Amino acid sequence: MSITERKFGELKTGEPVRLFHLENASGAYAEVLDYGALLVKVCVPDQNGKLLDVVLGYDDLKSYEKNGCFFGAVIGRSGNRIEGGRFQLDGQEYVLAKNENDNNLHSGPDGFEKKMWKVEECSEKENSITLGRLSPDGENGFPGDFHISVKYEFTEDNELKITYQGESDKTTIANLTNHSYFNLSGEGSGDILDHFLTIHGSYYTPVRDSASIPTGVYEEVAGTPMDFTKAKRIGEEIDADFQQLVYTGGYDHNYVTDHYAKGNVRLIASAYSPVTGIAMDVASDCPCVQFYAGNFVHDEKGKNGHIYGKRDGFCLETQVEPNAVNTADFHSPVLRAGETYRSVTSYRFYIKK
Repeated sequence: MSITERKFGELKTGEPVRLFHLENASGAYAEVLDYGALLVKVCVPDQNGKLLDVVLGYDDLKSYEKNGCFFGAVIGRSGNRIEGGRFQLDGQEYVLAKNENDNNLHSGPDGFEKKMWKVEECSEKENSITLGRLSPDGENGFPGDFHISVKYEFTEDNELKITYQGESDKTTIANLTNHSYFNLSGEGSGDILDHFLTIHGSYYTPVRDSASIPTGVYEEVAGTPMDFTKAKRIGEEIDADFQQLVYTGGYDHNYVTDHYAKGNVRLIASAYSPVTGIAMDVASDCPCVQFYAGNFVHDEKGKNGHIYGKRDGFCLETQVEPNAVNTADFHSPVLRAGETYRSVTSYRFYIKK
């Protein structure tokens, strides 16, 4: 295992940004920036032993400063949507920016992915880097000084393990996730409609309309195009005449994963490219995962001169339900003052036999 670093660029402010390269003994590696704690590369072998980069992203810092698609982003304090950009905690209302329709999306428009992070630990033994920052009281409208860290570990088993941990001095919202787009045929190889996907979730949260706020109830996936309980091509039913898919232009929905218990890390999803043989298992202790099929990616100038288009990558964002802070029957994203927030998600890459 080895960890190296190099300068990636400079922000508009002139502040230097570093890239950290986490490589295992086989030569597979992951790369992370201290700007946004962004995941910029995951390079793993295909069925012929050739290293392929399986996450979408950019070659330059200027593009990451813009990054309207949230490529590789750590999302915080709250992933996904909050209706009306408003929520209440202990009788006090908090107001956030409305940056998508009438709602707040991913805590933006200036979320964790647009902040500088500090290196808290760099472990050669674990092949890991831990990045941290203080999100001050009132940042983006959220209460409390929130000390947060994100640890990336890349194992000898080609598993990228992401651990989030934090504490706040006031009761706040904590629902962090990673917004990487995966293409197991390699970034820039075209769309992901031929990928096979399994989601271990018998229920999903349908949305009311194209603004993508859930209705507040769970519905079974069985008998609908939303069903991925058995491996199915992503493209098989993505354009079906099914109202939920019409609302969101394809898959962009939250799945309630099976066998959830607090702290229980279990397999929640798997994906596979028949072109390269690369498969990916997703394990997490989160109750839910957002499956987004990249429906709104258009003409993004990505790595290596590639132009990313519609459905050229997919996201599996571990989380609680969208708008959970305003929905009593959903899993709570509330972090009480003095309590510790901790969440783990891993992506393990291997060749499907």
